[in-house]
Amino acid sequence: MNLALFDLDNTLLAGDSDFEWMQFLISRGVVDRNIQEARNLEFYQHYQAGTLDIEAFLAFQLQPLARHTRQELDAWHREYMARHIRPIISDAARRLVAGHLANGDLCAVVTATNSFVTGPIVREFGIPHLIATIPAVDMASGAFTGAPTGTPAFQSGKIVRVEQWLESLGLWWGSFAESIFYSDSHNDLPLLGKVSQPVAIDPDDTLRAHAGKMCWKIITLR
Repeated sequence: MNLALFDLDNTLLAGDSDFEWMQFLISRGVVDRNIQEARNLEFYQHYQAGTLDIEAFLAFQLQPLARHTRQELDAWHREYMARHIRPIISDAARRLVAGHLANGDLCAVVTATNSFVTGPIVREFGIPHLIATIPAVDMASGAFTGAPTGTPAFQSGKIVRVEQWLESLGLWWGSFAESIFYSDSHNDLPLLGKVSQPVAIDPDDTLRAHAGKMCWKIITLR
């Protein structure tokens, strides 16, 4: 059995689900455009530059979840999927995932974007496992608190979270003939360096240069 891990944003998606979610909330008037749009763009630029303060970003990203009921959020998410996400899923991305599933590989998405935003997207691909940043929930009410819980699935945190997940299944890296990770971002260099087959998908300039130096496979899904 092989292990196939996928980054989500700008990898399986031709865009960033986190950025698109905030833009969706802005378009619906859920958050203030003047304040949120500038901050959304600022955080996205820091992510691209590899200078993102993950704690500050999560405080920004998760607050809107805490101000609304799960019913409202779920209804908005269905609209968001139709308007923002399905249009940026390419046939090539669907074929890549389908090939691994048909091969019997253990498949998971590993993403820094929170599990509320990404869960339905991962199900759209038919991928059975999601390793994402987890928004904390008030167990009495079921409402989001606006804070994260556990280790964010970001940079080296992705390795921590993948290994915790594998352990929960009674597995480890050595359980697989091959381990593959697909990503577009230099932020994922720790996990790309951990697997036996790192693959750069439509990589940013830093990752493209590193992948070329290391003779990693580079492909496009666009």
